[in-house]
Amino acid sequence: MNEGHAEIALNLVWVLVAGFLVMFMQVGFAMVETGFTRAKNAVNTMAMNMMVYPIGVLGFWLVGYGLMQGGVVIWPSLGHRLVGAHEITVQIGGHALGLFGAARFALLTAPHDPANLTMFLFSAVFMDTAATIPTGAMAERWKFSAFIVYGLFMSMLLYPLYGNWVWGGGWLAAMGTNWGLGHGHVDFAGSSVVHMTGGLTALAGAIVLGPRAGKFRRDGTIGAIPGHNLPMTVIGSLILAFGWFGFNAGSTLAGADSRIATIAVNTMLASSAGALTALVFVWYRLRKPDVAMACNGLLGGLVAITGPCAFVSPAAAVLIGLLAGLLVVTAVFWIETRFRVDDPVGAFAVHGVCGAWGALSLGLFADGTYGAGWNGVAGPVRGVLFGDGWQLGAQLIGVVTNIVFVFPLAYGFFRLTDRLIGNRVPAEVEWSGLDSTEMGSEAYPPG
Repeated sequence: MNEGHAEIALNLVWVLVAGFLVMFMQVGFAMVETGFTRAKNAVNTMAMNMMVYPIGVLGFWLVGYGLMQGGVVIWPSLGHRLVGAHEITVQIGGHALGLFGAARFALLTAPHDPANLTMFLFSAVFMDTAATIPTGAMAERWKFSAFIVYGLFMSMLLYPLYGNWVWGGGWLAAMGTNWGLGHGHVDFAGSSVVHMTGGLTALAGAIVLGPRAGKFRRDGTIGAIPGHNLPMTVIGSLILAFGWFGFNAGSTLAGADSRIATIAVNTMLASSAGALTALVFVWYRLRKPDVAMACNGLLGGLVAITGPCAFVSPAAAVLIGLLAGLLVVTAVFWIETRFRVDDPVGAFAVHGVCGAWGALSLGLFADGTYGAGWNGVAGPVRGVLFGDGWQLGAQLIGVVTNIVFVFPLAYGFFRLTDRLIGNRVPAEVEWSGLDSTEMGSEAYPPG
């Protein structure tokens, strides 16, 4: 094996192992969400986190991967030029704007191609992360049949379309080459593509579904509905933090890329800053240290650093995580008290709000030490503070596009599902618990 083939083989192994770590994050999500909910709904919450994986993988295999990555011609670190790539485009002002891929559906044209198979696995587990976010926001009242339909919608349509625009060579990625907006919308590992998409879908679903019984009372007070197992939530959060090293560092798509060290350290620092800031902020406001909010601060820091992790310094990573911790706490309180939306796990605050902050922070703090040639634009990626104000503009356009595309489409989907099959379990099922009535089994049977 020559040196070039050895490096490609190393890169393939690196991306696959990173993908395995990201898949293991599903355990963390299941534990976080189940710990934040009540014992009578534990099986249902675990079941959604378990089943969103096979449903999503099959939907993504059948349609989603083709829509998202069907137009990619080559992943240079993973081997030879790919055959059969096709991107559907429109011509506006003399520029080709990519809309969605139109190849590799069900992997029929790439059944044994190592690069495509590796990227399918890696892309699928990222999709699964986005898909599982709404299961926390909509927990304890979501009908299981409606959840299954949602899993297909997310994996086959919603996530792949926005993902194509950023990671599949679509129009958001091409804003740099087409209009001189920095390097186009840059999102290294998914602050906008994965987390904003999942967070805004969670918000739309929670609004359509409505609050849990007893959450918002007629007299205007808000009922506390504590989760049943905070230690489970803590363990799940730490599992997520561990898997996140694969999430971020694996996105180099190259095991020989020395930037892996920066990415891993930035991931660690941002999550730590987010957790500590959230804990101290709540401690100051409520006079008690809230470990649950520290968990969300940890996750908020991870979400925020996901997009800029390769492009910023460790000091910037700490600042990004610190502000993410403040944003998580503030957003959780505002969503509940000002907007009267019931989100049992704080999914929108963690993934939607901090995802947007992470995407924008790249446009501020990218320091010009990495990303030469990114999205076909010469030179490294720089933010406002390092000489390129246009990059922040590209980041802002990407964030706004996510909001105006993902939220309405998700909201419309949940409204349609509500009309066709109903989203919510009957009131008597909700009061007695979804485990015994909806699922037919209990996590903690008496005896």
